[in-house]
Amino acid sequence: MDRLTSMSIFVKAAELGSFAAAADMLKISPQMVAKNVAWLEARLGARLLNRTTRRQSLTDIGRNYYDRCKIVLTEAEAADTVALEMKVSPSGIIRVNAPVTFGSNSLPPFITRYLAEYPGTEIELTLSDRIVDPVDEGFEVIIRIGELADSSMIAWPLRPYRLITCASPDYIAKAGVPETPSDLIHHSCLVYGIWSPSMPCRWIFHRNNKAEEIKPKGRFRSNDWQTLLHAAIDGYGITLGPEDILRNEIQKGSLVQILPQYDGPVRPMHILLPAGLRPTIKIRSFIDALRKNFGI
Repeated sequence: MDRLTSMSIFVKAAELGSFAAAADMLKISPQMVAKNVAWLEARLGARLLNRTTRRQSLTDIGRNYYDRCKIVLTEAEAADTVALEMKVSPSGIIRVNAPVTFGSNSLPPFITRYLAEYPGTEIELTLSDRIVDPVDEGFEVIIRIGELADSSMIAWPLRPYRLITCASPDYIAKAGVPETPSDLIHHSCLVYGIWSPSMPCRWIFHRNNKAEEIKPKGRFRSNDWQTLLHAAIDGYGITLGPEDILRNEIQKGSLVQILPQYDGPVRPMHILLPAGLRPTIKIRSFIDALRKNFGI
């Protein structure tokens, strides 16, 4: 006999209180119910049910066996569900939120490849650097850069978001090459983000396990890093930005890395999912693709 089938019949008989009730529920004969339970008892060498003409009850062994059977049957059903879902191609709208710079530069090529692979899907990408509420704002997948503080989210780590400093060949020819982070205070830096006297911008560099922090200054500041990238290419100053993006400009010759002997700021990056949201096929496929493309 099939063990899982016999377990399922035993569980129904235990829950409904009689072989006849289990047989009626399962659309089989009471004799078949008894045969499956007897097969389990013979296999285990122990009685699972105390049976009389008027009632039945679980033995101590039967009660423990019943609890374990419930777990086994639940896991078996989950395994079947996963296998069946994997045969279905992802489809539907995936609502994604990502930081502005990463989302506008690194995500588009990935998303177009994903859409080509799964023609039944659609992506709605919203870019913002603020912390969003996935439930209230309807996001299914969130990409966040920085330390995590929200324990109500499921997180998958991606490779760290590394920042490097660059300047154009024209700027270097005119202003010279800084040799240490402290030299940057004598250069025109392109400052990104929110700035104020009480919250000045800080660039932190590491070398030989020692950190060196500077407060960059310059005449051009913006909350849009892409704007500062254009200014750097035009020779107007030194920018601190994502290594993945700046490497392309370095390869083209429009920018040169500054202070390559120092490690620039490194920020953790994660995929986030609301803890109460059961990932559907489309969500799982998108997260798997993100981890494959941007994973550690």
